[in-house]
Parts: sequence; structure tokens; C-alpha cells
Amino acid sequence: MNGTRYNVLFLCTGNSARSVLAESILNHLGKGRFRAFSAGSHPAGRVHPLALELLAQQMFPMDDLRSKSWDEFAAADSPPMDFVFTVCDKAAGEVCPVWPGQPMTAHWGIPDPAAVQRGDRQARQAMVDAFRQLSRRISLFVSLPFDKLDAMAIQREIRAIGSLDDVNTRVSTTQAPS
Repeated sequence: MNGTRYNVLFLCTGNSARSVLAESILNHLGKGRFRAFSAGSHPAGRVHPLALELLAQQMFPMDDLRSKSWDEFAAADSPPMDFVFTVCDKAAGEVCPVWPGQPMTAHWGIPDPAAVQRGDRQARQAMVDAFRQLSRRISLFVSLPFDKLDAMAIQREIRAIGSLDDVNTRVSTTQAPS
């Protein structure tokens, strides 16, 4: 597995904020070891402006970010996914397409910053909170010793990462046998 580039798909319902943030964060933090994508079951048709603003402020990649359907990634000619993460509760409860290659899956639920309607300050804070929580989980994910863990251990770790409630909580990764 050493030197492998992993394809990762982040799913949400609208594909306008959380999944798009996750795509950009992983493409940045993954340093070429990961290729991230995002999609939605019912895409909003546009990326949330506050998500784009935050990514620009952080100088994270925004090339090719768009709101798109998960159908694009269920087709036979789509890139095979190694991992698929749902980042919202609605997408986690939906019947997902069958992904070619049978990727590992986990639910990494994050409150929806696009749903905040209480004013500019609260909406921006909700977007920052989602960004921070996704960044923490993705940082833990990219630090996993994939070449030293078997599939069951990787599956256990990615599910544990998704169970984090607090961005400051640490997950201890499984120790690989020597």
C-alpha cells in the first residue's frame, strides 16, 4: 500500500458546504496521497458563498469545486473510490448507490452550516466550526498508517474518527504490529 493514492468521496445532501469543505481540506492536507471528491444526493446547484470565502481565506484549493450529484461517482467509468464518508445525517440515512470497488465507508456527521439563518455573524461562525471539525477529522485520517493496518483496523479507525464530538478530542490510532 505504500505510495498508493487513495480516492475519497465526501457525501452530503446538498453538496454546497460540508462535503465541499471536506473535499478541499483533504486535497490540501493529503499532499497528493489522496484525491478528494464531493457530491450530494440532491445537489443545491451551487457552492455556498461562505464556504468559498472561508476556503479562499485559508488559501485552500478551490479548483473544480462545484455542487454535483453522487450519480457522477456511481457510474462504471467514474474513478474507483477507496473511501466514502457521509458528512450529514440526511445523506447517512439515505440509500446510497452501489459504489464500484466496494470502498470503506463511515459517517462523519457535522452540523449543517448552510442551514444557519440567524445572521451573518452566526452563519460565518457555523461555517468556521464545520471547517475546524472537518479539518481535525481529516488530519487524523491522513495520519493513519495505512501501510501498517489491515482493512478491519482501517475501518475501525475511520468510524472512530467519525464519532468525535469535540474538535479537540484525540483518537488514538491502532498500533500496528512490529
